[in-house]
Amino acid sequence: MRAVRLSVLTAAATAAALAVVTGCTEKSSSESGDGVVNVTATDDKCEVSKKEFPAGHVELAIENKGSKVTEVYILFPDDRIVTERENIGPGTKQKVTAEVKAGDYTIACKPGMKGDGIRQDVKATGGTVAKRDPRLDKAVAAYRAYVQTQADETLPLAETFAKAVEDGDIEAAKKAYAPSRIGWERTEPVAESFGDIDPKVDVRADGLEDGQKFTGWHRLEKALWQDKKIGAEEKTLAGLLITDLKDWQKRVGKADITPTSMANGAKELLDEVATGKVTGEEERYSHTDLVDFKANVEGAEKSYELLKPVAQENDAALVTELDKQFAALNTLLDKYRADKTSYDFTSYDKVSKAEQKQLSDGVNALAEPLSKLAAAVVAK
Repeated sequence: MRAVRLSVLTAAATAAALAVVTGCTEKSSSESGDGVVNVTATDDKCEVSKKEFPAGHVELAIENKGSKVTEVYILFPDDRIVTERENIGPGTKQKVTAEVKAGDYTIACKPGMKGDGIRQDVKATGGTVAKRDPRLDKAVAAYRAYVQTQADETLPLAETFAKAVEDGDIEAAKKAYAPSRIGWERTEPVAESFGDIDPKVDVRADGLEDGQKFTGWHRLEKALWQDKKIGAEEKTLAGLLITDLKDWQKRVGKADITPTSMANGAKELLDEVATGKVTGEEERYSHTDLVDFKANVEGAEKSYELLKPVAQENDAALVTELDKQFAALNTLLDKYRADKTSYDFTSYDKVSKAEQKQLSDGVNALAEPLSKLAAAVVAK
């Protein structure tokens, strides 16, 4: 699960939140064109250099002048995420590139990475998006097919897991748990495009919003490994998990996926791995974290490989670095499994703090150049 996600539970407040507007800054000398929007984030403001910009490729040039780590989002009116940049430290700058159609949007800054954020209404003008390399359309189509395959293959594995829970067979359910999650974890680079599915199936106890019920894989994980019992509620939740995953399976074809959302989503996912999952928070009861890590890296790498031909032409040095860092991280993960074709990884409670640090460093080394992929893909 992505950390601190804007979920459907905030949707009821969206209309009011969209009306929250703060002052605008003067145009900065760092603006390089109509497609650049400077965003200045503080602990109580989210200032944008322009409220209107041409549809097509837009770059947010973000500066965090506050005292808290922040996130910045471009949102659809219904709170679906167009793109995001997380973990922007105080006094630092980040850039994120997105592709937007003409219409109304919101730019949201989230100081402390909590809540609905401080919001600015903005508009992309014009009738069409920027012309795109046809190879990128093929990349999106191929990635959508990949995600559909993951969803299709996840369902029977999840049904095996759910049946074991419904049968009250704790050991069989434990065995089926991690395999049932691999396909979902591979698709997390574009999890935002599935709407409210993620908070239903992959939320952690510490990620619940006010009034949100704890459902999905991690609720059942807790029952199996910590509570060590399966009751009537768990059996009901197992069936609900399958219902939600079938919904996910149907949504893939309609999900809004773009080359930049593929690239940015892969980067944000690795940020989450480095800052959250490496600590063991994701699979805190089962300690199957390394299965998730590997699936996350595979999903990010698939996105990269499909975008690579265009990125190679625009920034060959970046591609060389990404190839190097993906290989290094995959080699590092292989240390924790005896068979490179298997997902039987070392239990994460057996991984030392020093080894966790090494994993975090490896992910960060990849995430840094990956943050430049979106810009390389849309470069002229």
